Amino acid sequence: MKAIIMGCGRVGATLAQQLSADGHTVCVLDRDPDARELLPAGFTGEFLVGNGYNRGLLEQAGIGTADAFIAVTSGDNTNIVGARIAKEDYRVPQVIARIYDPRRADIYRDLGIPTVASVRWTVTRINQLLRHRHVNPEVSFGNGETLLVREVLPAWLAGRPLLDLEVDHQIRVIAITRGGHSFLPTGDSLAQPGDAVSIAVAATALDRLRSFLGKELGS
Repeated sequence: MKAIIMGCGRVGATLAQQLSADGHTVCVLDRDPDARELLPAGFTGEFLVGNGYNRGLLEQAGIGTADAFIAVTSGDNTNIVGARIAKEDYRVPQVIARIYDPRRADIYRDLGIPTVASVRWTVTRINQLLRHRHVNPEVSFGNGETLLVREVLPAWLAGRPLLDLEVDHQIRVIAITRGGHSFLPTGDSLAQPGDAVSIAVAATALDRLRSFLGKELGS
């Protein structure tokens, strides 16, 4: 994956270090050249100085071929401008913005831009969004250790017990929505086509959940 990170504060630097260590190509943008000092000595990615919504700088960073753009500066306005340019003008597949004002966050989610907040939770949540694009947690509890996922079940699960999705201490089906009505599953509940399920999942089990749903999601 090729990721561009706008903002090299604690979140941006930590995320850049994690993504680079995982073998991804990373370019960090910050208007303060001294921000580079937050990156570890062994950081193998690129660091460019300038405003992250400057098109010349974005193109120098390779936004035309980027898989992800993450805006995590200290300013809501800067983050959303950069995120919208990346999403609407350059069609970057995965765009995430850090937004401090929760009232604004709902607006930007409606525009298709996931938003995050708080340092440790932010880094964890961004990593989840990047790694699990097709299984997107809607709610996070604690510091992101437990997540709530809502998905429409793939057709190949129809007729199978919903318990087949569950794994002790990792994955639990907590509600089913069928035909516009929601109910709590029982031990003998069977999946039907079009079922929307609410699933509580440990963050460490997202890969496992994704594998259960992967045939439908194309992974």
